Amino acid sequence: MVATPIGNLADISLRTLAAFSAADIVCAEDTRVTGQLLSAYGLKCKLVSVREHNERTMAEQVVGWLAEGRIVVQVSDAGTPAVSDPGARLVARVREAGHPVSPVPGASAVVAALSASGLATGRFLFAGFLPPKSGERRRALEAWQDCDYCVACYEAPHRLVDTLEDVVATLGAERPVLLARELTKTFETLRLLPAGELLDWVKNDSNQQRGEIVLIIDAAPAREEDGGLDAESERILALLAAELPTKQAAGLAAAITGLPRKQLYDAALRLKSGD
Repeated sequence: MVATPIGNLADISLRTLAAFSAADIVCAEDTRVTGQLLSAYGLKCKLVSVREHNERTMAEQVVGWLAEGRIVVQVSDAGTPAVSDPGARLVARVREAGHPVSPVPGASAVVAALSASGLATGRFLFAGFLPPKSGERRRALEAWQDCDYCVACYEAPHRLVDTLEDVVATLGAERPVLLARELTKTFETLRLLPAGELLDWVKNDSNQQRGEIVLIIDAAPAREEDGGLDAESERILALLAAELPTKQAAGLAAAITGLPRKQLYDAALRLKSGD
């Protein structure tokens, strides 16, 4: 399982070049993309296509090649295969057949973004791609309202604005978010802003809605031990809670104040119960 550059071809490793040189067969997500990479380094390999739709079938072929003593390399178009890319089914079948699987590490968009974020990343969750539908995406984001670790995820450029709008609605406009776009490439961009400001910036610059995107959502701010709100936040919540259902009031108050929705929801329940 061989990682390849995520943009800048100079990020290729000596082990990756050695693996290509030794391979009898290279399984590629897109043989055209991998062919260009090989050509850049003067390498010629037998390329076969192993994509999501044919991975199960090709796994049997790969097991057959390995049984014949051939060396097989699996790559994705960029980065590490089997991580938000095809490859996991192939690995599982190869291991089931009793053949060894060896990883050759390399460039990682998630790790690169985390390293340049300036956020505390001793612990983080890699969430892969967020759900494409807003309702499911908001439910996923709501699960991280009070998390004390960063969340890293990929996002498609055409969904970036919608996703940031959902971040603002669920986690608050003040939650810091890093946009890491086109990492290692010519138009590499890293911008860390409160979610609301980042949303406005992206909306006003369509160029930021292009290319490969990683989002790093900062950990939730530390909550006061007594769960209390500042006077202005409590005033806003009281006005909303008097007119709206608790969940809706908490959501709107979170968007206005930037405080965690769960903290506001709990406070709204206390207000309505008269505590």
